Amino acid sequence: HTHTHTPGPDRPRKQNTMNLALMMEMQSPDTGIKTQAQPVMVTSIPHAVTGNDIMQWILQRLQITAEEALHLGDLFVKYGYIYPLQEPKNLTLRADGSLYRFQTPYFWPVQGWAADDTDYAIYLAKKNIKRKGILEEYEKEHYNMLNQKINYKWDFVIMQAKEQYKAGKERKKEDRYALDCQERAYWLVNRTPPGMLSALEYGMDRVTDPNENKVNQIMYYQQAILKTRVKSSVSLGGVVKYSEQFLSNDPILSGCLPSNPWISDDPDFWDLNAKLVEVPTRMRVERWAFNFSELIRDPKGRQNFQIFLKKEFSGENLGFWEACEDLKYGDQSKVKEKAEEIYKLFLAPGARRWINIDGKTMGITVKGLEHPHRYVLDAAQTHIYMLMKKDSYGRYLKSPIYKEMLAKAVVPQEGVKKRQLPSLLGLLRRAGIVELIQGSFPGRRQHWCSEHEKTSAHQTLAARAETDPGSGIIHGICVVVFIEVSG
Repeated sequence: HTHTHTPGPDRPRKQNTMNLALMMEMQSPDTGIKTQAQPVMVTSIPHAVTGNDIMQWILQRLQITAEEALHLGDLFVKYGYIYPLQEPKNLTLRADGSLYRFQTPYFWPVQGWAADDTDYAIYLAKKNIKRKGILEEYEKEHYNMLNQKINYKWDFVIMQAKEQYKAGKERKKEDRYALDCQERAYWLVNRTPPGMLSALEYGMDRVTDPNENKVNQIMYYQQAILKTRVKSSVSLGGVVKYSEQFLSNDPILSGCLPSNPWISDDPDFWDLNAKLVEVPTRMRVERWAFNFSELIRDPKGRQNFQIFLKKEFSGENLGFWEACEDLKYGDQSKVKEKAEEIYKLFLAPGARRWINIDGKTMGITVKGLEHPHRYVLDAAQTHIYMLMKKDSYGRYLKSPIYKEMLAKAVVPQEGVKKRQLPSLLGLLRRAGIVELIQGSFPGRRQHWCSEHEKTSAHQTLAARAETDPGSGIIHGICVVVFIEVSG
């Protein structure tokens, strides 16, 4: 009679206990593996063992095959119970003279300690200091991500990293080398690099319920179904509408007035479009009406909008938004000081320029200010932004303040162009391509490429290319030319 046994929730716990007992016995002074000082590079590392010693001990202790012993020893390395000394990045057991050391029991996975982001940030910062900015690509990404995630205590991270680096330099060379290998192995296990299999995800703590992954997959698809969908025709229509709206403001497609300063060497364009010019151009003022983002991103637009808000007795809203921007993009050393100033000026009870935000947002903001960082006021800033967009922006566009600015805005006249680059259409006309294509392909759009090389149009152009440099240029790029023929 045969019956199958489904792994229960206590199985990982039993495996943990067995592994713990075996590791403890492996390090026993009486019955364990004998350790000794071994030469590594230009120093001698104490308490080292070879990969062959580990495999032979497991082989004799458990009475299993050499293949099974090697596999079990390899798992001990992958889980971080044993770490390599000669190839720190390679978490595998080699059954030869390669050297290994036993990991400190505090860092064994069986302890169940979660790898803390702050500890990892300190490790990366210390490595960054030691190597003068040379980190692995995935380490750079983690470093930058952690800088944003725990920015409020980044000064503490850097301070700890410097202290640990300083303390490390005072250690003996062999101890310093062994500690570096130990740390690297620990973080390779707990912060697995891209492309490397994480043993912790597939080993002792793996999912024992075979249906759990299916449940997660079903939940994912249920959430995906609830997401808002837009027809491709509607989406493309939005892109076309956006493109048409901004077409006149595109200096490449529509040109710029009075002239393109990069071509004409005339600086009038820069002067007329300075950040806080006294009288802006009409095109610039009209752009403020496209959307609220265009208005608030323009320094002159914000200045004019602030005049309107003051008349409505809500100028503190824009003042708060600008203060939050200064906090996010200002000096890191002044973040705490600026955050406190903003709180006293706009958020504290009885503040001189108090802003009106809901209780939930205020609670999130006040709690975040206990550990201030660049983005601590994001919730309150977003609330005020949406308030100005939905409430004040529409009235501003209808107000005399905006209409007066629009009325007095200047319309630059086209200036004298000192030098002009030939346009693509000009080159096409000069080469006679438009007439040639109209003669060969009347009434329809054509993709003119090597497939049409035997047409009369292509043959004529090829003949011209031998004597006319302009035709030669166009002939050389004909594989990407599309011409709309009116017929």
